[in-house]
Amino acid sequence: MHIIETRDLTYSYPGGIDALRSVNMHIHRHARIAVLGSNGAGKSTLFSHFCGILTPTSGQVLVHGEPVTKKNLREVRKTVGMVFQNPDDQIFSPTVEQDVAFGPVNLGLDDATVSHRVDEALRLMEADHLRKRTPHKLSGGEKKRVAIAGVLAMEPQVIVLDEPSSGLDPQGVRELTGFLRTLPDTYGMTVIFSTHQVDLVPEIADYVYVMQDGMIAGEGTPDEIFLRDDLLRGARLDVPILARLLRSLRESGIRIDAGSSYSDVEAELLRLLADKT
Repeated sequence: MHIIETRDLTYSYPGGIDALRSVNMHIHRHARIAVLGSNGAGKSTLFSHFCGILTPTSGQVLVHGEPVTKKNLREVRKTVGMVFQNPDDQIFSPTVEQDVAFGPVNLGLDDATVSHRVDEALRLMEADHLRKRTPHKLSGGEKKRVAIAGVLAMEPQVIVLDEPSSGLDPQGVRELTGFLRTLPDTYGMTVIFSTHQVDLVPEIADYVYVMQDGMIAGEGTPDEIFLRDDLLRGARLDVPILARLLRSLRESGIRIDAGSSYSDVEAELLRLLADKT
């Protein structure tokens, strides 16, 4: 059974604007899923269906094999936690500590459990020093950390991040990338993130969906997707630097047998160079 599935998911905004058209996705536990697409492709609208913020015009969203309905919305949101693109849409409490505690408190957890979850979430995001700060006085990167900590404190099985690198400086992007990569293996979470910054994908994802005009235009592993120039051009996306490098090396007769991350490729290149000396 897939942890999240969509079946012919269609959604139209008022005025007849079709944002999603017959979207079919299958997401299994512990996966790292990238949803690629340019602005307006439907990524945010899709994600809002995963946790029941929006209701399909037609089709279904299933979590643990059960259709998302108003009756099971509370259980769905225990399973699926969403981090919005703009943290100001998510952070509203007087202090960081209170904001991170909001979700666990609303789950009806006791004070000791809430305190433990807040401490752990802030530790994971290296944001413990912010706990007494006022959220609206934080930097963009600090707000992003707090928003993610608030979702982690709910201990969801799936964390959904809409354009997680938005507003982060290069160091913040590197730290976030490393953290997201570890979540499935270390904490058993499924990670789903959207982006139009293709260079993030090889570092994090093991499977990719490409969206175009509210539809799934293609899917596959990062290696498979980034060999499809026609697909990427149609979706107005670039080929990641790493994918271009690997393709160039292979066309030159140098076969790199490595994973998709930059560190894996670097290690493999160094090994090949060492073998030639």
